[in-house]
Amino acid sequence: MTGLAHFLDGLRCSTCKTLNMLWLDPARALVECRECGQSALVFPEIGEGQEEAR
Repeated sequence: MTGLAHFLDGLRCSTCKTLNMLWLDPARALVECRECGQSALVFPEIGEGQEEAR
């Protein structure tokens, strides 16, 4: 993974069940387990982090 990856604290890999080994690479939209190598694509929610207009 690149240097822009973010450690995902408190999450467990669904494949190997290892805690605190998941990393998010937002540039590649990928989460990867550093223990077993399992990876998954992620899809951000549209409008996430924005308040609704009133």
